[in-house]
Amino acid sequence: MSLSRSFGIDPGLGRLGFGVVERKGGVLKALDFGCIETPPRIDIPRRLRMLYERLEERIFLHSPDFFCVERLFFGKNITTAEYVWQARGVVLLLAARNDIPVFEPQPSQIKSVVCGYGNAGKSQVQKMVQRLLALDVVPTPDDAADALAAALTGLLLQKTASLFASEGGVP
Repeated sequence: MSLSRSFGIDPGLGRLGFGVVERKGGVLKALDFGCIETPPRIDIPRRLRMLYERLEERIFLHSPDFFCVERLFFGKNITTAEYVWQARGVVLLLAARNDIPVFEPQPSQIKSVVCGYGNAGKSQVQKMVQRLLALDVVPTPDDAADALAAALTGLLLQKTASLFASEGGVP
């Protein structure tokens, strides 16, 4: 029976969502999910270090096979985007330092995988994540649900990559 463990990330500086999903055969299970929050009164470098250290603890706890980190697109608020990109950089550095492969789908790809529609709303994503992972309640906050959705997407991307590798590459 094949076993894969995906670590999904919804990057953010003030609140970073994380979700760990395991696929054992055809069964999906949420092992851990939530948010890491950093206080705005602390300087940016220390907040980034907090993210790094708390994520590293989760890596050691769950030993993921890969990360799935949402690729970001922002247009309006450059300051907010800068902080999110910095938090995303911390995640990518952590993955690289621990030799963990990373998938980087766009938000619309994650929504397509989980909901079947690339423009699905937050509540649709939360409800589908609940259904796919057989959770008793809708995962909250939405950052945690988005991270679980990313983890689910990572499992599909990993399975697809494995299929292509076993057949000699992408056609």
